[in-house]
Amino acid sequence: MGLDAVVEEIRGKGQKEADTIRAETQGVVNRILTEAQAKAEKIKMTANEDVEKQISHILSQEISAANLVVKRESLNAQKDLLDKVYQSALETIVNLPESFHQEAIRNLLKEAGSQIPDGIVHCNERDMPALTRILSGDSGFRGFKPGKMIKIEGGIIVESSDGELQIDNSYRTFLDSVWESGLKDASDLLFG
Repeated sequence: MGLDAVVEEIRGKGQKEADTIRAETQGVVNRILTEAQAKAEKIKMTANEDVEKQISHILSQEISAANLVVKRESLNAQKDLLDKVYQSALETIVNLPESFHQEAIRNLLKEAGSQIPDGIVHCNERDMPALTRILSGDSGFRGFKPGKMIKIEGGIIVESSDGELQIDNSYRTFLDSVWESGLKDASDLLFG
């Protein structure tokens, strides 16, 4: 066997071994790439799930915040409307005829007289002439005397002679009392 044949044989064996090593290496590379792709897919799926959860959470928070804003705006609008109704009711009472105010003063004096038998009666400027007529013309009120004019919409404020007790029978106080007790019913009727 000649040298060329030996070289050819060694070259053939070397080529076979190189091909075998290349095939094995390619198999290892393919396995590593396949595993890497599987890991990448798993990471991608996990990331997508996390993103979906975060999106869902953020949407839920935004919807809740939007609902709160709408609720707040609705409640503010309802409060504004109720405030207007309150103010309108007070103005309607204030603008009733003098005969109404005179009769109201008489009734409020009777009510106050059960707690304060004698004292000073304060009222607004509009009602002072009516108060003076009632106090001077009705012997049942002889323990009362007119006081100073005060800034109220109507009604009276009675103060005991010694100044220790005061009864606020002003229209605003009565309306506030009725308003507080009937506010839920009014709100249910208007917005229910």
